[in-house]
Amino acid sequence: MYVLPNNNVTAVIHEFSLLGFSCSQEIEVLLFVLFSVIYILTLLGNSAIICAVWWNQQLHTPMYTLLANFSFLEICYISSNVLNMLLNFLSKTKTISYNGCILQFYIFLSLCATELFFLALMALDRYVAICHPLHYSTIMTGKVCGTLVSACWVGGFLWLVTPAILISQVPFCGSNVIDHYLCDLGAMLAISCLPVPKTTLTCSIFSAVITFITLFYILVSYTLVLRAVVQVPKGSGRKKAFSTCASHLIVVSLFYGSVMVMYVSPGAANQPGMQKFLTMLYSIATPLLNPLIYSLRNKEMKVALRKVMCKV
Repeated sequence: MYVLPNNNVTAVIHEFSLLGFSCSQEIEVLLFVLFSVIYILTLLGNSAIICAVWWNQQLHTPMYTLLANFSFLEICYISSNVLNMLLNFLSKTKTISYNGCILQFYIFLSLCATELFFLALMALDRYVAICHPLHYSTIMTGKVCGTLVSACWVGGFLWLVTPAILISQVPFCGSNVIDHYLCDLGAMLAISCLPVPKTTLTCSIFSAVITFITLFYILVSYTLVLRAVVQVPKGSGRKKAFSTCASHLIVVSLFYGSVMVMYVSPGAANQPGMQKFLTMLYSIATPLLNPLIYSLRNKEMKVALRKVMCKV
């Protein structure tokens, strides 16, 4: 709850109304069906990868362990925004409590930050595997891999503590309608009743630092990886390395492109329609496509997924 004293009047914001997609009830029913199917397919695809890695001893390697953890992260990520959106399609009020909105903001963006760290960690794994193959097993041990995975999760949630505290202190009065389907940074700042340049700048700095540092690390890692791959004689090993790198770079391009527009410069996507599209691109489309991107270009994963299907 935010309370704003104004002369002798006190504005109290207990809840927000999520405007969503502003369409007729018939269209909302169709959207409910569409996003329900997308959500179920995302759960099935990413769960299949987790099961494939869990059940197949040959996939108990750092690369596939990271991929299984990444798939679990994608399930958490899409659940943090789609479930509430689906409920709002069936609701007439489409409201969310003040505390619930702040909590959704924190969890959603913390998972986003965790994904950035995970993508950088997966780039590190490929760099060590391809550029230092003889030392790979001694560097990327199970203990080291587990520690790095834990660091990604903890780091992602710690990174958003300050922005979440700042957003909770933004004055909201008058309209409580958020022109979005979730409590996102730009949409919430748009309804603040007073300019908050320091909060906007701080959130942009936090977003820019984590985005550009992890992106720079990924680009440097893959530059070194590709240079090493080019020097490998033509054959299956070279093709497999290129395929693995290509899959990762496709995901990086999809995710980073939309995140940079949304959070590094929130004003660059100040049109509500553009905000919703970009949010869907990196938080719904990417988790849906990841299982396809990683499995279709990986022979071992395709074989393991077939075994999972047979068991089911």
